[in-house]
Amino acid sequence: MEMNLKTIPLGVIGVVLAAAGAVGYSLVPERLWLVALLEGSALLCLGMFVVVHFSGLKTFSTRRSTRVGANSLLMILLFFGILVIVNFLAARHSIRWDLSENQNFTLAPQTYRVLRSLPREVTVTVFTREKDPGYQSYKERLDSYRQASSKISVEFVDPERQPKIAQQYGITRTDTAVFESAGHSVRVNAPSEVELTGALIRVSQDSKKRVLFLEGHGEPSLDDRERTGLSAAREILFKQGYDVGTLSLLKEAAVPDHTAILVVAGPRRPVTAEEQERIHTYVEKGGHLLLLIDPDTPADMNPLLKRWGLGLGPGVLVDLQDRLAQGDLTSLLVRTFTEHEITQDLSAA
Repeated sequence: MEMNLKTIPLGVIGVVLAAAGAVGYSLVPERLWLVALLEGSALLCLGMFVVVHFSGLKTFSTRRSTRVGANSLLMILLFFGILVIVNFLAARHSIRWDLSENQNFTLAPQTYRVLRSLPREVTVTVFTREKDPGYQSYKERLDSYRQASSKISVEFVDPERQPKIAQQYGITRTDTAVFESAGHSVRVNAPSEVELTGALIRVSQDSKKRVLFLEGHGEPSLDDRERTGLSAAREILFKQGYDVGTLSLLKEAAVPDHTAILVVAGPRRPVTAEEQERIHTYVEKGGHLLLLIDPDTPADMNPLLKRWGLGLGPGVLVDLQDRLAQGDLTSLLVRTFTEHEITQDLSAA
């Protein structure tokens, strides 16, 4: 029985589409719809080819030479099957080694914790060109993010070649990354790990944790950009996904219930007994308190601390043997940390 030459291309096309699907999955595993389309089309073409040529294939398979050749064909198919499986596993469970001297491509433990705890999918669209200074940094860092979490998908867009997409996002400068998740959107303009991880935190949170700084006692201002100001602390907290504000317990009767942490930073005047009582009530209800008290100031917090068996002693710690202090003996430089929950992440910070 002669084979229908008109339908032979179906078999060839089916094989090509199947190979294209396997290659496509190894190159762009995030575009599963494209891989499914290619493999589905391949199955359809090969199925039609088998149906049309079923009788001819059945007769051909009964020949002795066919049985001998079938063994060779089986080995070839087995080899390619193993190759496809290896590529599949490599795409799903790829391993990377950072051999750079300063571990430039190794993410911080804090970033890994954020990636492991992502509650939902996050899409990152990077508007940059290969000639832009941030292109390579974005690519290398976001590749590391994508390797660490299957919930991260990344797409690079050249605003010159795809101006409509850039206009749709309102992009006015290159090297801009847009993080999107569940209707939330956050933009960053620098490919640093701090910026990228901060954007991940902000875009994946349904509500922000509130950090309040006590005011009314001469504390440094959150808007002060001088060395003694707290503007840098506010910016870092914002990048970590916190909502930062101030609180005056001289005006408010209590610390708001939704406050994640109350910070008392460098008061220059006494914190009244009434205020300390309100702080005590907040902590006893499960609130968190951070005290940053300068030495030799009238801000006596010991009445509050004594209720928990704590206290601030007089004097200042000095290090008489540390040569790196360069004359300032009160600059305590800590090189190593003992094992404790409080300091377990400081070595990598």
